[in-house]
Amino acid sequence: MSELTPIPLDLQLRRAFLEYQREGKIFDLPRERFFRPAADLDTSVCSNGRRASTPLGPAAGPHTQLLQNIVLCWLGGARIVELKTVQVLDQLQIPRPCIDAENVTFNVEWSQELRLEQSLREYVSASMFLQILKASGVLGEDYPARADDTIFDMSVGYNLEGLRSARMRAWMEGMKDATRTIDELRTNLTGRFRQYRDLPFARCVSDTVTLSTFHGCRADEIEGIATFLLTEMDVNVCVKMNPTLLGQEQVRHYLNDVLGYREIAPAPGAFAKDLKFDDAVQLIPRLRAVARARGKKLSVKFSNTLVVRNHRARFRDELIYMSGAPLHVLALNLVKRFREAIGEPVPISFSAGLTANNVAEAVAMNFVPVTTCTDLLKPGGYGRLHRYMEKLSQAMRAAGARTIPEFVARHAGQGAGAIERVVRDLRGALLQMAEGVDGAALAPVAAWIEDAVTLHLRAWLEGPPSPLRTACKEVETEFSTFANGLPAAVTKAFAAKLAALEQSLVEAAGELNTPALVERATADPRYRWERNRSTPRKITSKLALYDCINCDKCVPACPNDANFIYQAPSVETAYQNYELLADGSFDAIEGGAFKVKKRHQLANYADACNDCGNCDVLCPEDGGPNMAKPRFFGSLDTFLRHAGSNGFYIQFSEGMTTIYGIIAGKRYTLVCDPAADCARFEDENGEYVIQPSRHALLSWRAKAGREAVPGRLDMLPYLELKFLLEAVCDPRHVNYANVAGLRS
Repeated sequence: MSELTPIPLDLQLRRAFLEYQREGKIFDLPRERFFRPAADLDTSVCSNGRRASTPLGPAAGPHTQLLQNIVLCWLGGARIVELKTVQVLDQLQIPRPCIDAENVTFNVEWSQELRLEQSLREYVSASMFLQILKASGVLGEDYPARADDTIFDMSVGYNLEGLRSARMRAWMEGMKDATRTIDELRTNLTGRFRQYRDLPFARCVSDTVTLSTFHGCRADEIEGIATFLLTEMDVNVCVKMNPTLLGQEQVRHYLNDVLGYREIAPAPGAFAKDLKFDDAVQLIPRLRAVARARGKKLSVKFSNTLVVRNHRARFRDELIYMSGAPLHVLALNLVKRFREAIGEPVPISFSAGLTANNVAEAVAMNFVPVTTCTDLLKPGGYGRLHRYMEKLSQAMRAAGARTIPEFVARHAGQGAGAIERVVRDLRGALLQMAEGVDGAALAPVAAWIEDAVTLHLRAWLEGPPSPLRTACKEVETEFSTFANGLPAAVTKAFAAKLAALEQSLVEAAGELNTPALVERATADPRYRWERNRSTPRKITSKLALYDCINCDKCVPACPNDANFIYQAPSVETAYQNYELLADGSFDAIEGGAFKVKKRHQLANYADACNDCGNCDVLCPEDGGPNMAKPRFFGSLDTFLRHAGSNGFYIQFSEGMTTIYGIIAGKRYTLVCDPAADCARFEDENGEYVIQPSRHALLSWRAKAGREAVPGRLDMLPYLELKFLLEAVCDPRHVNYANVAGLRS
């Protein structure tokens, strides 16, 4: 098994720009699947006081750990990126495989697989990459060069002691002010990318933390962590909630009875150890008070995965973590219950079984952001993401909404009720602010709130599509004509309340939309077991180093873009083997035939592969593309440490290229000099000079320290290395294995 090895920023940029120039792709995602903002819509949202141009993002997980993950999500339309959770314990031994996305998705992974310092560098590199990509203009006018349309959200866990450690404090400070890391990375921008060295890269990569409380974290521990983050670390905080808040009886009811997943058994111990619903309802207002006192924002996220008993042969652990379609229904019902109980608007982000088909309804419940993970593990991978924004845009147009706030107010038919609630709250707020003020001075303003504010907002709701912002601004402006008799302090306080009128209307509409939309989702057959019981089709064949059925599912299925396609000529080459004699001479003997049937071949870039197993789940053949196909490494060091029985590394130098290979556990080296029609080949015993044009041995000698003894040279490994070297290094196709040797 290999380890994740971050790819340097300059190499990532080189690959992306060359690949887009030559193939119209970036990290294997074709440009037709890039998100293109709709000119007639404003899909921007506010999250923790910052603006993002869409409400969509990847959830913390396998799609947010490496630079290429984050860039691929961004290309698909994600603008609020929840980075993979980090913790002070950063040398975890995570079982492999760790993902099973056959239908309902299960996993046994939880936090980052990089060291903390590597994660910091990777996230800062991703931020810089996006700014360079936008500044370059290579994607066209649809992508303005603004650096402030995307939000990075830190995700941390899992206990107060770990978060208070010096390393975790330093990590969070390094995300809040990344100056040092940025300045180090600037020096790596050379060649065509040198022109971007002086870009004003965003020094604050993130000032918001999603707290992953995980399972078994007590209420007092959560409160202590959140308070520490708000006060000592001075960041905005989102507290991620667990589905166990619904209680064991309700979870079983929805999961087993309503949705029909009778084979999935929630782990009883999780309910005993996790935060309880009543504690959560009391905890959040206390934390919001702490946040307000510090000038920070507090929100909640629904939801974490559900701990269930392991019923999958793929995993060895006793407990596994469920996500996907059934979690969507559990999380929505938890949101409904939470909103009914909390008694005040609390910003909510959402991540549970989100797909292109339900994203609009999630946005209509005023969830910001809406994040996805499981769906991107399905066939198509990141190529599925642009459909989210397409579906949301279609729903916005159908509702006559140009902005997200207008969509929330219009989509589910609760706009009139939201207006009534807002007007009632405004009247109550005025009376509270103006306690003790003469009733004669209050009467005109109270009447204006009851009549004119209602009139303005109802006219917007029932009339032809028009900007909600304009209607709210008209209300603000009109207030000044009724406020003459009010004390200045009351006028100022109420004017501030009116300035938030649009947000108040959206919050009311989102809450009122929730019961009906949750009921609809709970009854929707697409979340039931019957619709989610099928598994990817398997055929009775086994993967080999070359040739397969070429479905290419393994390429987009990989969150890290580790699997790639290379093109090669079909080959059927007869070759001779050689009898090696003790005096250094040799005789040609019967050989065999080296055959590669198909031009279209697949390989794996091992430095970007964590053997999660998702490509194996989706592959129709047995063996796993990550294990059976040629596995290329990014350096001689990672090759020597992790290649095992199948691995290759290509090294580029002036005029010559070297490929190191391990095939079936045996190590070989091939150095090619095409200009001289000469190759030097090594196996465990000897060194050989070969003429590639004829595949003919010219001379040989025993390796240093070995005695020349009679033996045999099998030419098949030489032919395999030569084939891979020439095919993978074809400059028409860009991949991680060949990009270091390509000319710009």
